[in-house]
Amino acid sequence: MNNNIAGLIDHTALKPDTTIEQIRKLCAEAIEYGFASVCVNPGYVKLCSDLLKGSKIKVCTVIGFPLGATTTAAKVAETTEAIANGASEVDMVINVGALKSGDFDCVKKDIEGVVLAAKGKALVKVILETCLLTDEEKIKSCKICKEAGADFVKTSTGFSTGGATVADIKLMRAEVKPYMGVKASGGIRDYETAKAMVDAGASRIGASASVAIANKEKASGSGY
Repeated sequence: MNNNIAGLIDHTALKPDTTIEQIRKLCAEAIEYGFASVCVNPGYVKLCSDLLKGSKIKVCTVIGFPLGATTTAAKVAETTEAIANGASEVDMVINVGALKSGDFDCVKKDIEGVVLAAKGKALVKVILETCLLTDEEKIKSCKICKEAGADFVKTSTGFSTGGATVADIKLMRAEVKPYMGVKASGGIRDYETAKAMVDAGASRIGASASVAIANKEKASGSGY
């Protein structure tokens, strides 16, 4: 199970003060442990793509991060540039404000813009920011993501008021069924928590404590 969990992890470094040296370490650890990808801010995509060349590790980046409140055109431009720089997975933040306003058409078109920009080139994971949503809004978000053609729904940015919960993973998995991936992220700091998310239906884990998880140790402190 140890290796299975490692192969589901997006090894993540998204803090604003992340250094080039930390990114180099992130990529080296991803190769050593066989993580699914490294997940970094767009400015580091090219570096990661160069560092991971020849390996099986994918480069994942974040779009409209962390608020989701940029325009669709901005998200599309970020996606296009990220793919050109070597990203093969993009985690976009849903327009939370539009969703909570009931402007579901805006939310869908926003996702569709990124899906179209990534089509055939990169997986699209949509971050719902579940800590800000009611269960009804979470279900509606999953439906919209399905209709818009996204590949995954994802719980959290890790930069808001909460992270992944087993209850949210179960709810999201029940809604998207086997047709989409479900990514648990935010606050997953140890193997037991990661395994609980997988058992609940997560097909990918986003974590900065990936090495501790893979080694079945508890990471110190808090974080993504």
